[in-house]
Amino acid sequence: MRQRASLAAGALDIGTKLMNGELGPNAKAILLLTAPLVAGKPKRSVRPLSLGEYGQLARHLRESGRQPADLFDPGGRNGLNEFWPKMDIERVHRLLGRGFLLAQAVERWRARAIWVVTRADDEYPRILKKRMREKAPPVLYGCGERNLLDRGGLAVVGSRHVNEGLVRYTEHVGRLAAEAGVAIVSGGARGVDQAAMGGALDAGGRVLGVLANALERAALSRPNRAPLMGGRLALVCPYDPSVRFLAGYAMQRNKLIYALADAALVVNSDHGHGGTWAGATEQLGRLHFVPVYVRRSGEPCAGLDALARRGAGSWPDPQTPADMRGIVWREPSLILDPAGPVQQNLFGPETVAGVKQRAVPESAVTAARETPRFGQALPSLDGMGRAKAVRKAKRLLPVMTGDLSRKEICHALGLNTWQHVKETYVDPCLDEGWIVMTNPKKPSSPKQRFRRSRAGRILAATFDDA
Repeated sequence: MRQRASLAAGALDIGTKLMNGELGPNAKAILLLTAPLVAGKPKRSVRPLSLGEYGQLARHLRESGRQPADLFDPGGRNGLNEFWPKMDIERVHRLLGRGFLLAQAVERWRARAIWVVTRADDEYPRILKKRMREKAPPVLYGCGERNLLDRGGLAVVGSRHVNEGLVRYTEHVGRLAAEAGVAIVSGGARGVDQAAMGGALDAGGRVLGVLANALERAALSRPNRAPLMGGRLALVCPYDPSVRFLAGYAMQRNKLIYALADAALVVNSDHGHGGTWAGATEQLGRLHFVPVYVRRSGEPCAGLDALARRGAGSWPDPQTPADMRGIVWREPSLILDPAGPVQQNLFGPETVAGVKQRAVPESAVTAARETPRFGQALPSLDGMGRAKAVRKAKRLLPVMTGDLSRKEICHALGLNTWQHVKETYVDPCLDEGWIVMTNPKKPSSPKQRFRRSRAGRILAATFDDA
């Protein structure tokens, strides 16, 4: 009881919406429609909407100019039968009528310092909406520093059963990431996940743990107490905090780990089966959220060799914090340092708190160039031609508010000819690494879209501050 009270008090300092009792009407509607609300009721009387069902409903509401909260009004449910002939509208009505169960669940979550954020909330991670779109979880449950969900970082994944040598290797990766100011994103499972997270936390770093189940237990775990209350750890789960483990939940969790990161390292993997293999091959073959690297030093691994053949890059084993930043963020000319804010000098080397940063090693640059997902040229290291590129970026980057098609970019710039826009604005920013293609393997695809890279977001922020 003392432990629960301590964590609840810490959650008040974190200042989440749920802890302040500000669950909005849209958030309530989404929870009622999609959450099992198991607290206080051992068996569900009505089946919540699946991810696919809610995605269809959300798209219909958006296209008809409505919000989830409009469904509380019987008039707001008009037209659902025509749009969704297979949906039992009575089921929607019964789900929305579970207000008492929701109140019980909220009290249970509050007692365990658990917060809730839904896709209707401004605090929902923007990167998940951009990368996963309708497949982004409608609800995220969490505990700890919620801002860590938007920080990115290095995803570290691997098998549960690894030897002591790989545990030490992974702990070193976590410690070096902490020294570099790079957050670790991992799944909280035994083996590689816990080694990476533990190494980072022991070194004073920040960690985002994406869980497949048992958030309640993890939130109340004694080892997690200090980093949770200290703002260095966030635990998040797309499923009810007390739900039991299911293999399908772990697969969905894997998508979130990659989607919330900037780059991924696979330390160990079975060949052809297992969650680590499935998550990595999905990234390399279909999703392409981030660059995927595999460990190439130490003991051989058939699974890692197979992932390399599928296009994963070789992890160059960085030795310094600057090496780590250059690999994860892939922006040698825009390296951040945890010691202080970057003082941008767009025509030469950056300084942090007045100290010139060391150059990124060639190994980091080579590894980034070899990554198949992001094949565009890296930012130039000598600053030549940077002034002209920055002038182009100053017009393009502020309008890049998501994944935009060619037509959408032209419209945002107020121009009509794609070829002119491409040569004048898009190509220079691609060359500098400030924007990337969502499908770099097919640059001429009619479905091609463009988004800002992390370097582009950093640079765009300097324009806002100007």
